[in-house]
Order: sequence, then structure tokens, then C-alpha cells
Amino acid sequence: MGINSIDAEDDQFAYRYDTQLLIDRRDKDLDEDEIADYITENFEGNSLIAAGDEDLVKIHFHTNEPWKVLEYCNSVGEIYDIVVEDMIRQANGQQG
Repeated sequence: MGINSIDAEDDQFAYRYDTQLLIDRRDKDLDEDEIADYITENFEGNSLIAAGDEDLVKIHFHTNEPWKVLEYCNSVGEIYDIVVEDMIRQANGQQG
């Protein structure tokens, strides 16, 4: 089951929030491919980067529901260095 995506080519801000965080290993090894696949299959968004190793994975993802991504990532490991930026506010010269 895949998630239907907004046509981001028609709207550069189709996914408003630039969500970035680090996931630190908790109980078991991390698998960046497994994490990326889960995010892709379960959350609407684009520009996904999931890079790292079994101890630490960095996530970068544009979405309209960053709290869902954070909740999932917290279930996988310890999350920190969390940044959620509103790209529309940034584009308007406001603090994002």
C-alpha cells in the first residue's frame, strides 16, 4: 500500500515542513534502507534522505505532517537534533 502524493512539481511548497533529525541506536541495529522504505510507504512527502549506519541515521524529509515522522522515528531509536522548518515562512523572509 503506497501513499498518494501531491504533485510537488506544480507546487514547490506542496510539502511545507523540512523535517530533519538524527536517530541513535536504542536496542537494535538501525537499517537506513528499512527506515527509508517505511517513511516512503507510510507518509506523504518528498526529498527523503536516510543516511547512516547501524548506530546513527540522519533523516531529511519534506512533509505536511512532521509529527508523524517524528513519532515513527522515535519508535525506531532515540531521536535528537530535531529541526522542523516551515519553508513557506522562510520563502516569505520570516523566521521558519
